[in-house]
Amino acid sequence: MRLFQRERRSLFGEILDWMLTPLLLLWPISMALTWLVAQNIAGKPFDRALENDVQVLAKLVIVKNGQLQFNLTTPAREVMHADDSDQIYYQVLGQNGQYISGERDLASPPLDDKIVDGEVLLREDNIQGVPVRVAYAWLKRDLIDSAAADSNTALVLVQVAETLGKRKTLATEIVKGTMVPQFVTLPLAVLLVWLALVRGIKPLAELERRIRARKSDDMSPLDDTEVPEEVAPLVSSVNDLLSRLKISLNTQKRFLADAAHQLKTPLAGLRMQADMAQRETDADELKKSLKQIGQASVRATHTVNQLLALARAESTGRNLAKQRVDLVQLAAEVMSDSVPRALEKRIDLGYEGPAAGEQPTELEANPTLIKEMVRNLLDNAINYTPENGQITLKILTDQYGGVLMLIVEDSGPGIPESERDLVFQPFYRALGTNVDGSGLGLAIVQEIANQHDASISVEDANLSGHNSLPGTRFTLRFIGLRMRRTY
Repeated sequence: MRLFQRERRSLFGEILDWMLTPLLLLWPISMALTWLVAQNIAGKPFDRALENDVQVLAKLVIVKNGQLQFNLTTPAREVMHADDSDQIYYQVLGQNGQYISGERDLASPPLDDKIVDGEVLLREDNIQGVPVRVAYAWLKRDLIDSAAADSNTALVLVQVAETLGKRKTLATEIVKGTMVPQFVTLPLAVLLVWLALVRGIKPLAELERRIRARKSDDMSPLDDTEVPEEVAPLVSSVNDLLSRLKISLNTQKRFLADAAHQLKTPLAGLRMQADMAQRETDADELKKSLKQIGQASVRATHTVNQLLALARAESTGRNLAKQRVDLVQLAAEVMSDSVPRALEKRIDLGYEGPAAGEQPTELEANPTLIKEMVRNLLDNAINYTPENGQITLKILTDQYGGVLMLIVEDSGPGIPESERDLVFQPFYRALGTNVDGSGLGLAIVQEIANQHDASISVEDANLSGHNSLPGTRFTLRFIGLRMRRTY
């Protein structure tokens, strides 16, 4: 039962409902039980009075000259009419229900097989449609037959009945004495419950006030030292959400700043080349300007694609959709796309490792991001490897150790040891290489590797036949995998 109906659920109202509803439902039940108990308590003294009356009347039943006689004395009659608020009836029956004295309409009790002489019993009955409480006793009296000089035992029934007026009056007084304090304490209890809930909900209201008072750009964690223990998990979840929102906002801000910075130069070059082309009158010079415009547009497109790839890798986060993929098959697809660029620079692009299905080379990964990672490693190697150089992609497996390694090594100028940690930062480019690029490729590789719990290391390749340059070897390790053979 809902006492308070609302369009929106309220925690305060919900708790108040569940506390007050049982209280208000139990109150009438308590009244009914109190009435029953009061009737039982009120009846006991009057029952004892009826028992005494039966015992008094029993003493007046005598045997004289072999006959049962009942003489109601004046003191006994006064006892029977001592109370004017209720009507008292009595009845005395002799052998075989023979009427001796009293009220004729009073019904006889059921005859019990085990009759105890003088034991007073109680029952409910009616006289002329009026409910009464009846006390009765069976008496055994010896009748002496003078002619036969023999004795005979007679059963005498003595009953006293009383209407229930005093009992109901006393029960009502008991109920009033019990219920009147409850009428006073019930509103007080409701008020105390209300105040207790207001005090209990106060920390939530304070937490709401603190949250509303925060600035829109304030992503610092909420202080959970003053919140109740039950609210601490909620505050912890909110802090976790704020932390993730802060990372997401910082990522977006960095992406926008990086995109604006990186696109400013090629776009300015495009505008300058277009202005120069408009002023050119020589056809050869015009073709040259148009070629430079095309190259600038290619660089701008590549930068935009790299920025989008980095944003996609960084924003994937915990929502990364993974599936069983074959690393050999993905690497083969990326290598086939990289072959034209390698041939253009006369670079020997090769592969070493198992063929698809020969060894367990499957892993739980996002295929789009894995291909993007391999593509950036190969693009980086092609950019920095001189003509007639060599690039090798290797895949190694350790089925027992649960390690799957992807290695890309080239015969390029290498990366100094002091810069090997810096090359994974966005837009960082090694000095002195004179290689065109955006500086985002390895940052994308690092981000995708982190998304797949993989580690990446950089070292000199030292390929045979290319001793003049140290080369570079990138090694990706996917650890803790449950690899299985593909068929």
